[in-house]
Order: sequence, then structure tokens, then C-alpha cells
Amino acid sequence: MKRTPLYEEHVAAGARMVEFAGWQMPVQYASGVLAEHEAVRTAAGLFDVSHMGEVEIAGAGAEACCARIFTNDARALEPGRAQYSLIANERGGLVDDIIVYRLERERFVVCVNASNAATDFAWIVEHQTGHCTIVDRSEATALVAIQGPKAASIMKRLAPASADLPRFGCARIDVGGAEAVVARTGYTGEDGFEMFVAVESAVALWRALLETGATDGLIPCGLGARDTLRLEAALPLYGHELGPDVSPYEVRLGWAVKLNRPDMIGYQALSRAKAGDVRRRLIGLTIDGGIAREGASVFAAGDEGPAGGTKVGVVTSGTHSPTLGRAIALALVERDGDKGPFEVEIRGKRRTASVTGLPFCVKRA
Repeated sequence: MKRTPLYEEHVAAGARMVEFAGWQMPVQYASGVLAEHEAVRTAAGLFDVSHMGEVEIAGAGAEACCARIFTNDARALEPGRAQYSLIANERGGLVDDIIVYRLERERFVVCVNASNAATDFAWIVEHQTGHCTIVDRSEATALVAIQGPKAASIMKRLAPASADLPRFGCARIDVGGAEAVVARTGYTGEDGFEMFVAVESAVALWRALLETGATDGLIPCGLGARDTLRLEAALPLYGHELGPDVSPYEVRLGWAVKLNRPDMIGYQALSRAKAGDVRRRLIGLTIDGGIAREGASVFAAGDEGPAGGTKVGVVTSGTHSPTLGRAIALALVERDGDKGPFEVEIRGKRRTASVTGLPFCVKRA
């Protein structure tokens, strides 16, 4: 298994380490998932996300390359801006979801999921167009994220220039002596920043952030809190809500598809999906009587038991929401029956599930 440059910091802080996408990562610290979750919702949390991959696309043809491979229109980005996007296959399914950063007119950096880093890099190289250079920067790059309502004030003390960044803005900024690409992005539903730095600067940056934010309640957070936070915010996770046979129009991501480029990979299939050629829809559920995990069957309520009832979908992610104090889940269900009522099978028993609006929790003021 791989280790991030912050591995020793996690161990020294008492983190419980687990395998994730081929990496040893902290799932939680001694404070526990609930405390880490609450810190991000009320103060700030610090995450090591150095397992994510970074691909640089540069040169005169970089914009054209991005326009062909990514579903959102990277041509609309000005330098210093980023956008959420997708990589679609020819069938209109998803290779990955990504964030594209335009650092300069002819230089883009793409942040990809850890589990898909090698696949995405190979896909981009295979489908590139125009004159551009594509380089995998993952091994040389560490990524640290600070998230929460106090993240901006902490960052302002350590890196005053960060205060000028708008949401999805990005810039080269000195953060406590470390040169970083700082972006106002995140994966928690809260305000925050993600910082790309050279691996040799990661430890100093991590320590500087924790020291600066200590009086504001900043604490290190692991993958456990990252997952409960993203699920409360109804943010999709590849391998759960997203996959090669999932259309963005099934999972509420049609807004990240711009059908203004017929040469874009998946254009024909995505056009049909936008016109209504989809069979499923992603919904949010609150559940009584237990937590539904990934793969749990969803039934139309009122049918006979699991052996003879009508299965209409499957849970893609589920957890106990610390903020709401109840079980929540995302589920892909048949489009014709997406209004419910539903029941979810949990350990052989069917539990009542109610459709709720998404996201489950909105950012606190």
C-alpha cells in the first residue's frame, strides 16, 4: 500500500489507519468520527487527501483536449477558475467525476479520484486531441483540505491572499511558507480550501494549519467524517452513485454536461439521455429502524415481503447523519416510481423509507 507524505503525522496523532484505494489513510482520530464531523459543521476540519490524483494538460491544444474529454465546457474557464466536470465514455456512462483547474491560458490541472487515477490518466492520453503535453503529477503532489465555517478566517491569517478567492477560484499563494495552488473547493458542503503542494512541503503545511487554527477548534479529520459530510451534502462518490453504466442525467449531474460540442466523447448518448432516455433517478431517503448500506434493495411500499415484492432500486450510499440524528441514504430507483413510498431491506427486514429533498443538510450560516 502507498503512504501519503503525512502518514507519520497521522500515526503520531493517534489516527486509525485503513486501506483505501491502495493507500493507507486515516479513517478517524482519537476524537472520533462524530466529533470530527461536528468540527467541520461548526468550526473547521483538516483533511489529508493526497491520495487523489493530479493530471496536468498543457500546451496550445490543452483547451481543445479538455473540451473533447470533459463534459463541462473548460473553454469557458478563465485562468484562476475551476469547475466540476465529468469524464464520459462513448455510452454516456461515467469514467470519473473531476475538478478542472485552469491555472494559465494554456495550462490545466485535473484532480481525479484516487481509485481511478491510473485509469483516468490512461483515458486522457488515449483520447487527447491537438498539440498538448499530458503529465501525471500525482506522485509529486500532496493535497490538503481545510473545511468548515471558520476555514476562511484561519486561512486569512496564514495566507492573506486566500481571502480574495471566490468559490471555485484558484491561485498560486504562499501558505505559511509553502508555495501552493490554493482552490476554494471541497467535498463537505461547507466553505473551504484545497491546497496542492509539493510532497516535501506537506508536513510543514499540515503543522502550520493545525497550529494556526487551534484556537478556532480546527482538528484533523479522517475518511469517516469525510464520508458522512459528503453524504449529508448529497455529493456523489465514484463507485457508489457514479460508474461506467450510470448517466449523469440519472444522478442529478446534467448541469455539469454542456452539449455544445458534437466532438465531445459520449455526445450522442448524452444527448439522448438529456432528452429523457434514462431509466433511473437518484433520490434521497430518510429511513426508520436502521442504517441502509450500499447495495440494500429498495422496494415499492405496500408490496408483499422481500421474496415477492417489487424491487425498484438499490441504495448507493447510506449512513447515520450526525447533523440530522437519523439514517439517510442515496438510492437509484426506477424513474417511473421515484416518488415512493418505499421500503428498504436491512438485514432481512423491510424498513419504511421516506423521500426527502437533497441535499440532506445545507451549509450552516
